[in-house]
Amino acid sequence: MDRAIVKYSHCARSVYRFPFSPSGAEEGDVCPVCSERLRFGLLGAPVAVPSPFIVAHAAPCAFVVGSVHGPYFLGEWNDTELHVGITNSRGLVHNYTISGIRKDQCGWEQCVCVPLLQPGTDRRTALWDKELEEFSSLSTWVPERFHEEKEFGSCCYGFALSFINHMRALDGKKSFSRDEFTSSYVLPKVKMASDYIRVYLEILQHGFYISANPNDLVQAFFLTKRQLSLLFPRQ
Repeated sequence: MDRAIVKYSHCARSVYRFPFSPSGAEEGDVCPVCSERLRFGLLGAPVAVPSPFIVAHAAPCAFVVGSVHGPYFLGEWNDTELHVGITNSRGLVHNYTISGIRKDQCGWEQCVCVPLLQPGTDRRTALWDKELEEFSSLSTWVPERFHEEKEFGSCCYGFALSFINHMRALDGKKSFSRDEFTSSYVLPKVKMASDYIRVYLEILQHGFYISANPNDLVQAFFLTKRQLSLLFPRQ
């Protein structure tokens, strides 16, 4: 998913497509609704739609969701097994696998991300790294115990959510159940990614995507960012 998406409004519709050629819409690009030639003023110029997929290694102190098959498989309709991990302050992804704990410096380039810690909190960041390193070395996460039934089901998810709850316990906060964390923090991100994938595939097939809602995809992105308050705010 290596192409950006832009959005512009025309004929009271939102039109999504891949970016115009370097010469812009001056060479005969037309509106797919009315077939008129497109001309944009400053306020009506196409805007880039933020991608929901991020490089996990550039997302410090976060819960990250990825797929070995690529971002297309992160959609909510796909039943392919996903993999999750927790990043430290340097973007090293700690994740639990059949071979035990891995600490990946690469391989998580297009992921869904739930930020967990306010950037710029040095004391909290140092504590996060220390606790994550110690938590990863616990005997709970050795290879021999990978297939044991865990509190939160999936082994990799169990590792990640157990660490989040460990950090919340240090703050005197209530632990999350799997359903609570998933519905409040993960599913909104997956829904946003699914919408983006759907629009992207429509553009690949038809050259554009038209919506009657003037702000649907862009608005969803910013609403989701506001709804997903950080689990460990600045202190």
